[in-house]
Amino acid sequence: MNDTAGQAAQGRRSRDRARTEADLLQATFDLLQRDGIFAGLNLQEVADRSGVNRGQIYQYFGDRRSLLRAAVAHRAKEWAAGAKRHWEASFLGRRKAMFRSALENPAPTLVEALLAIDGDPDYRALPEIEKTKAALERDQREGDLPADGDAIAMHVFMVAAYKGYLIFREALARDVGVPVGELDARVLAVHDQVAAAMTKPSEPDSPQ
Repeated sequence: MNDTAGQAAQGRRSRDRARTEADLLQATFDLLQRDGIFAGLNLQEVADRSGVNRGQIYQYFGDRRSLLRAAVAHRAKEWAAGAKRHWEASFLGRRKAMFRSALENPAPTLVEALLAIDGDPDYRALPEIEKTKAALERDQREGDLPADGDAIAMHVFMVAAYKGYLIFREALARDVGVPVGELDARVLAVHDQVAAAMTKPSEPDSPQ
């Protein structure tokens, strides 16, 4: 086989694998959406939906945990492709964008919850931490966050707030007796108020 033919064959194999992986990851989310996160993921059904044999899941991903991590990472890459200027936005802009994006597509956050509760040592709650730190440092230099504030703790608090809400939102809506969509809008408003308050300089304590 000449070099050109070999490169073409390699390209077909790469494209085939990429497509197969994408199909497996989509099937994973489809089944989790249908059956619920804690119902258990049937790898044979994932394979059947993707038109491959079950062995390819182990070949490409290794095990169930790895498949779930890859599914979350795949959705994160899809999001990043459509939000190229995310890191240029202010703290408030980033927090607003992330919560709204998560509400539109909550499944990855629910999978993350499963991995965290399961104690997966390879799961990373903040996979872009270095970019986050750089953005937070810029926020403080440019006055978008108080220079003396704990920017990392602010970020962690806001991430925990929106991810926690996504996990409990349907149960919370039932308990307070409002439709999920209505509660989403109200919580979004409060979320934005809290994030905006974090951007303001701390006021000195009043004299006693």
